Amino acid sequence: MTYEAYLDEVTTLLTEMFDMSDDAAIKHVMRAQAADFFTLHDDIPAMRTQERAVQDAKTLFAQISQSRPQARTPSPPKPKPPGKRRK
Repeated sequence: MTYEAYLDEVTTLLTEMFDMSDDAAIKHVMRAQAADFFTLHDDIPAMRTQERAVQDAKTLFAQISQSRPQARTPSPPKPKPPGKRRK
């Protein structure tokens, strides 16, 4: 598979495996690419396999979850400020 197709596959896997929105998955794959996460994939075509795409999607999701633990745990609702009661 081409390098671009590989990135598309990792993006698709993030949406399917981890219920991530398309926009969020694209953003995370682009950030990983900018951080040279996929450099060897560009240089070594043999790394662009379906099995490797699944592994990379899991790795990226783990990194996202570690860097943003608050995204996994919903915060409690904020109390409403006191106000006038309606009758």
